Amino acid sequence: MEQLPMGMTLDLPEGVFPLSTDSMVLSHFCRGARGERWLDLGSGGGTLGFLLCAEDPRRVVTGVELDTAAHEAALENIRRNALDVRMQSICADLREVPGLFPAGSFSCCIANPPYFSGGPVSATLPAARHRETCTPEDLCRSAAWALQYGGDLFLVCPPENMAEWIAAGAARNLQAKVLRLVRHREGGPVALALLRLRKGGKPGLRLEEISLHDAAGNQTEVYKEIYHMGPGDRQDT
Repeated sequence: MEQLPMGMTLDLPEGVFPLSTDSMVLSHFCRGARGERWLDLGSGGGTLGFLLCAEDPRRVVTGVELDTAAHEAALENIRRNALDVRMQSICADLREVPGLFPAGSFSCCIANPPYFSGGPVSATLPAARHRETCTPEDLCRSAAWALQYGGDLFLVCPPENMAEWIAAGAARNLQAKVLRLVRHREGGPVALALLRLRKGGKPGLRLEEISLHDAAGNQTEVYKEIYHMGPGDRQDT
């Protein structure tokens, strides 16, 4: 059982993608984003939805998840945390979003999309990390449909894939506005890229960078913000 901010708990059974650094840095990236109606594309067991709801009590999050076990886990997590009014999970293919909601139904979209293509699915590389059911083009098409004009899509991807996501977004009138590079250690290689793409946005990309640990391996202040750590708290990594 994972402990989340605001006293929330998250129970993710084996085979459902676990709470990860990806989810934590992505939800932190969304801090201050305007908009109350959020769509989580490929929502798994509801991790991002819970983090979004914990961050801002005005947010209402709808998750779309293809995997039945993950969807059922999300429903149980929503029930246990008494968030039925603010969260829902729909068991469907995210490519079907245009048939699920009217165009422009959401203020923001969020996604921790699949990384890899091809090869067998294993315990160490869950189906949630395979791209057969979710390409950048698929996800951006659905996000562009769901978003109101001026709404934002937030996503996390490996740095080697960020150009592909920027191009896929641009093809759907989703303009890249913020790129945040994440390093596990200051001076180390970039581990993750966070992107904010705006529907109908004007050209202009802001580059940001964070490190989760300093050169000596100590947790940085931004790490403590991401993991909601108070003074004196320390989380082993």
